[in-house]
Amino acid sequence: MKRPFLMCLMLASLLLSFHANAQDSAATIRQVMHDQTDAWNRGDIVGFMAGYKDAPDTTFIGSEVQRGYGSILARYQAKYSSPAAMGKLTFSGIEVRLLDENFAVVTGRFHLERTAAGGGPANGVFSLVWEKTDKGWKAILDHTS
Repeated sequence: MKRPFLMCLMLASLLLSFHANAQDSAATIRQVMHDQTDAWNRGDIVGFMAGYKDAPDTTFIGSEVQRGYGSILARYQAKYSSPAAMGKLTFSGIEVRLLDENFAVVTGRFHLERTAAGGGPANGVFSLVWEKTDKGWKAILDHTS
């Protein structure tokens, strides 16, 4: 009689622990994204890119597929070369789904408020795959359209 009770107690404890870790991970990812918008809105593309894993297999998918942290950074720097082109970035509708303790998927919407000279406003959706690394949670795949 004691054994099933202890097994249930251990299982409940593990589930509560996973739930708490999932909440912590989701909050951490949201904070990284908040830090990214702050960096973007300061005109700091390198700071924005701190949310991405600095690796050759980090991938950005937009109108084409781009691989490698350096390549993605260069793309952002070329496409958003002035404060007017960068505008003000906001994210909304962010949903974080933890796949396991090391990977998560994030979906949401972005909005860039820009003047006509900067290219006008831009809106779209994104999905991100995040990996928990020794440097914290980092985006490893970004599909933005």
